[in-house]
Amino acid sequence: MCRNSQSGFPMLNSSSIDALIDLALEEDIGHGDITTEFLDISGHTGQGIIRARQKLVLAGLDIARRVFCRLDHDVSFESACRDGDTVLKDTVVAKLSGDMAALLTAERTALNFLQRLSGVATHVRHFTKTLTESKARLVDTRKTTPGWRVLEKYAVRVGGAHNHRMGLYDGVLIKDNHIAAAKGIDSAVRSIRAHVHHLVRIEVETESLSQVKEALAAGADVIMLDNMSIDEIKEAIFLINGRAVVEVSGGVSAGDLDRIAATGVDIISVGALTHGATFVDVSMDIFLTQAAPPSRTPRA
Repeated sequence: MCRNSQSGFPMLNSSSIDALIDLALEEDIGHGDITTEFLDISGHTGQGIIRARQKLVLAGLDIARRVFCRLDHDVSFESACRDGDTVLKDTVVAKLSGDMAALLTAERTALNFLQRLSGVATHVRHFTKTLTESKARLVDTRKTTPGWRVLEKYAVRVGGAHNHRMGLYDGVLIKDNHIAAAKGIDSAVRSIRAHVHHLVRIEVETESLSQVKEALAAGADVIMLDNMSIDEIKEAIFLINGRAVVEVSGGVSAGDLDRIAATGVDIISVGALTHGATFVDVSMDIFLTQAAPPSRTPRA
């Protein structure tokens, strides 16, 4: 059931999003929309109806609105639903009206954003349904479409999961290559600990129980268990014994979540929340509502 609300989630106001929208429009329009420009519809107004063509979780309605606004500042965009709503096939999710040429030109770019972000939210919702009775937190990764990270991570939240770090700048995660470069977990942790703020937690990725012991000895705040079996995860949790937050990662599917969560881990990170999502089917129908007034030939 849809609600008359713009969004149940914080609005995305980053200037980088507008830059991404402009890039997408430039990519599509280039030196001009030669189909629309030659229709001789200057001054005409139109109405558009955006409709879900399958059951899906909506995400990105405000982004779609902003696409149309880039070409027509006076466009009217009325959401019949809000981000986070589960809608059924043939549900009208938004109605808009404005300059006919702008509607025609912006249609595909707006739908691309809406279909991709709703696809991520729909995919994530499938995962989160299996964790309703668990204390484990389902999070995403940095495996996002270049340039789309803020948007895709927003869609992850809309789908009901949580974000891991946004980028390299807001969280320490010492991975296998960092360990190799620093010649060991202890040296990597000590070097980073000496420079980061005291409120920044340090996470270490481990691939074996011996590395779990090294990370514990080094004072890691979060220990990631990468590609470990259920038995190894249980043993690692026993070794850690509450001295660090435990995260599981590596090839996790929706079917694995229950078994992993039952071990008592704190976090389950799944790259497939974003890279495994596909577009959902959303369409837009556009109708002419008003033609430009006829030109008058001055009397002699």
